[in-house]
Amino acid sequence: MSKEVWRFIDSGNSSPSFNMALDEALLDWHSEGKIPPVIRFYGWEPATLSIGYFQKVEKEIDLEAVKAHGLGFVRRPTGGRGVLHEHELTYSVIVSEDHPEMPNTVTEAYRVISEGILKGFHQLGLEAYFAVPKTDEERSALKNPRSAVCFDAPSWYELVVEGRKVAGSAQTRQKGVILQHGAILLDLDEDKLFSLFKYPSERVKERMKSAFKSKAVAINEISPRRITLEEAKEAFYKGFAEGLNIELESYQLTEEEFDYVNKIAKERYESDEWNFKR
Repeated sequence: MSKEVWRFIDSGNSSPSFNMALDEALLDWHSEGKIPPVIRFYGWEPATLSIGYFQKVEKEIDLEAVKAHGLGFVRRPTGGRGVLHEHELTYSVIVSEDHPEMPNTVTEAYRVISEGILKGFHQLGLEAYFAVPKTDEERSALKNPRSAVCFDAPSWYELVVEGRKVAGSAQTRQKGVILQHGAILLDLDEDKLFSLFKYPSERVKERMKSAFKSKAVAINEISPRRITLEEAKEAFYKGFAEGLNIELESYQLTEEEFDYVNKIAKERYESDEWNFKR
């Protein structure tokens, strides 16, 4: 039987506003039936702090530190917490909610989509697996994450290697379409990451930082050999094809599509009202 063909876009490094706008545009086009499901790989120029849709900037984010590090800043259309996009492969998956392979619940759909990431880690020779919260305590921790840092918070079907989180993802559903995007860490500057958030005290910050080390890890910290971005792209490209049992067909945006994306970027993701008002 022939496999379903999905689109594959590697949009390279782009501005924070363009990255979020392209994910939104792909969701729009898929909801209108203009394009099949899509897998997209991308990077950030400059390195960027993205925050979840519901996060409160004033309360949680040290904007002076963001500026001092020369980072971009953008609010995602998805939930979750702050992510420093620097040494990573960012991916997004756009597929309709009523796709025959997509379960109804967010949690189960997350697991199905993340199968592609799981297989990508296996391609790199890393023993990744899904961690499922087992105790009531672990389950209640999911409902009440204390940290503003994405990789510090547990979630269902977390992808872990050696017990530590290796990929962080978030999902939204709009117009009958699932958009899941996430970060696969190649390397991580923990000092920089933790300088971007506000804490009640220095002691709390240090405590959270040391707890973080036991919960999250970048690929190159655990891989026996150094993994480049190109290698990661190849591995996760194959991983998605295998994990979702699909064929991927490369696609380049038309000029008209670029214009549409740039319009969303300008009107929404570059606006202070979107990024700061919550």
